[in-house]
Amino acid sequence: MIKRIWHQIISYLSISCICISLFSCGKDSNLNKDHLVFRYNEFANINTLDPAFSRTLQDNSVCNQLFNGLVQLDDKLNILPCIAKDWNVSEDGKTYTFNLRNDVYFHKHELFGKDSTRVVVAKDFSYSLNRLKDEKLAAPGSWVLNKVANFRAINDTIFEISLKQPFPAFIGLLTMKYCSVVPKEVVEHYGTAFRSHPIGTGPFKFKRWEENIKLVFRRNENYFETDEQGHKLPYLEAVALTFLPDKQSEFLQFAQGNIDYLSGLDASYKDELLTADGKLRESYAKSVNMTTGPYLNTEYLGFYLDSETPEIQSKLIRKAINYGFDRKKMMIYLRNGIGNPAHGGFIPIGLQGYDASIGFTYQPGKAKALINQFKEESGITNPEITLVTSSNYLSFCEFIQRELEKAGLKINVDVMPEATLRSARTEGKVDMFRSSWVADYMDAENYLSIFYSKNFTPKGSNYFHFKHKTVDSLYNKAFTISDIEKRKYLYTTIDSLAMENAIMVPLFYDEVVRFTRKNVKGLGINPINMLDLRRVTKSVE
Repeated sequence: MIKRIWHQIISYLSISCICISLFSCGKDSNLNKDHLVFRYNEFANINTLDPAFSRTLQDNSVCNQLFNGLVQLDDKLNILPCIAKDWNVSEDGKTYTFNLRNDVYFHKHELFGKDSTRVVVAKDFSYSLNRLKDEKLAAPGSWVLNKVANFRAINDTIFEISLKQPFPAFIGLLTMKYCSVVPKEVVEHYGTAFRSHPIGTGPFKFKRWEENIKLVFRRNENYFETDEQGHKLPYLEAVALTFLPDKQSEFLQFAQGNIDYLSGLDASYKDELLTADGKLRESYAKSVNMTTGPYLNTEYLGFYLDSETPEIQSKLIRKAINYGFDRKKMMIYLRNGIGNPAHGGFIPIGLQGYDASIGFTYQPGKAKALINQFKEESGITNPEITLVTSSNYLSFCEFIQRELEKAGLKINVDVMPEATLRSARTEGKVDMFRSSWVADYMDAENYLSIFYSKNFTPKGSNYFHFKHKTVDSLYNKAFTISDIEKRKYLYTTIDSLAMENAIMVPLFYDEVVRFTRKNVKGLGINPINMLDLRRVTKSVE
């Protein structure tokens, strides 16, 4: 306990020092500039500041402050211009031509010469995408270019991408941070160290990163975007992150006013902050704003089908787990009603292809019968399985553990740090694991890619090592169909086949929940929970 309190004091002092050092210049008017600094904690830590390796939500959120691509998403996930001011698609749907702005500059760096910066041109995108697909770099985002035949800079302001075949969702892929533009001279100067020396075009520029301690960004005075009144973005002068490693400490810092923003709901503080029906408690209503909205995120348990464990190999056991617990009850007691029970498939509510009828409902009798059938057929009288989770989802896994024990299945719950679990899951070292999948773009294809056999981990995201000829065939066929209704039918069929084989246990479709101090305005909310700080302001408390 003493160690935890000391850690919190150090973190608070660290942030205070950041604010003072950023603005101190000996004048009274600069003594209190705290309202120009947005402060938050990232308990899951940051892995990289290189967009080519930005594969987690927390990495994407920080890279979103530093980098831009050809196109971007708004809060309703509409695709809007960014560095490309407009674009057109050929009649055959295979060639995309982007017309670039000529007023976008990289953040200042001595490698750019006497002007310390330079304008972004089309060949920068050629370099950035070539780097992304370079096998030697082994960037996890290289898959976004799988459908690309070639690309070229026609001149400084025209960039062209040609696809191998039409793919209507392709423009959505380009909104991902993987496809951000980076400067060749800086990347090649730093090599792998570019992860901690990022230079982009975003609304904020890199200032300082002490890994596991703090991260600081400053306002990019040359940023190209403006608001509706023509005022330059962003409004804030700085962004300061800390890395307290658990949600309870993070909440205490928020409650004390030391950080401005809290994302998500955790068992350690949910009842302190919310009523049983998910409303903000009166004691916090005067100082805190709560915002909720749809979240394209499916929380689930997955099975590694190449496991040698008989219980994992058995569809009977996998289905029994799906039938054996009450998702609605779980959401009420463990999430204060925030989120929707996953009675459909893997595709979440809000995406084309979602179908509430293809999943599993609570049928404890059926779960018990399936487990008994497994016992009879396998000769295993005491079936047992191990579920690995991170500490933040321990309560969910223990709930399922208790419910399945009633049906005759013993579930052992092991806890790993989130980063360790991600690595073990990718390497096929865990038989059953808790995970989540957040949409990268507004098409269900990015969910169903997890079922495609050519995406086996570690090269892809098929953590289950699920292989099904019909699924593979339908997945490939979907790329050739531009009619959304026909594509929707294929998506639902693929999802239903995965559910029929019970390769996962969908738990719930999440909701974005954001808590901010009352003096924070303009943060907004979006269905992929991406942090966008361009229009955020803070008033003096």
